[in-house]
Amino acid sequence: MTVARSVADVLSDHVTLEVECIDRMYLNLYVPKLQYASGIVGFFKYHRGFPFVSSALMDPMTRGFVAGIEKFVQREGVDLVSFEKGRRKDDVAHEYLADFDGDEGVLFVGKAQEKTSLFRTEKRRNPETGATYPWIVRTTAMVNHYYFYCVDRDFGPFFIKFCSYFPYNARLCLNGNEWAKRQATMAGLEFEPLDNGFSSCEDPKKLQRISFSALRVGDLGSSR
Repeated sequence: MTVARSVADVLSDHVTLEVECIDRMYLNLYVPKLQYASGIVGFFKYHRGFPFVSSALMDPMTRGFVAGIEKFVQREGVDLVSFEKGRRKDDVAHEYLADFDGDEGVLFVGKAQEKTSLFRTEKRRNPETGATYPWIVRTTAMVNHYYFYCVDRDFGPFFIKFCSYFPYNARLCLNGNEWAKRQATMAGLEFEPLDNGFSSCEDPKKLQRISFSALRVGDLGSSR
């Protein structure tokens, strides 16, 4: 009787190097008190000094934030790329990375509309007087997000994504495999890289020690 082989069994016959390392790691960047409606109200009333709170107060801040990004793009001479629907952002980044010959810097800034959680104003009515008043509520909407694709001397390629709408939450994405490549190079370790891992290495044990020291948080993935 022939027993069917699993995918893991088949792959094990072709694996020549196995290294455990953090793959992509996402770090959320935000101000905790600005993640709920009462915190938003407190910010505009007690920090900004407004007698009432409306999402209209966020609009000039948003326009200023976006203008600051556009000024940065112009000043630094980097491209502002509108991501096309259906095209992978990583593919665009790889094209820019292939032409980048510096040690570290900004590759380009990308822009894409994405659904996100944010705060809007809705009108409510006082049941006793009948007067209307603005009320901050959490909702979702499609807004522009800006991706700063960069290269760091120690961490390699990474990106920071900013929401263009108040409170401008952001996300940092690092790649443990890219970090390990940079550290292995600086340690003089010879290896054959893959797009997101390693094909071969002269000293797998040393590479594994480097990979384990990458960032000691998150789940471990495998580079094969």
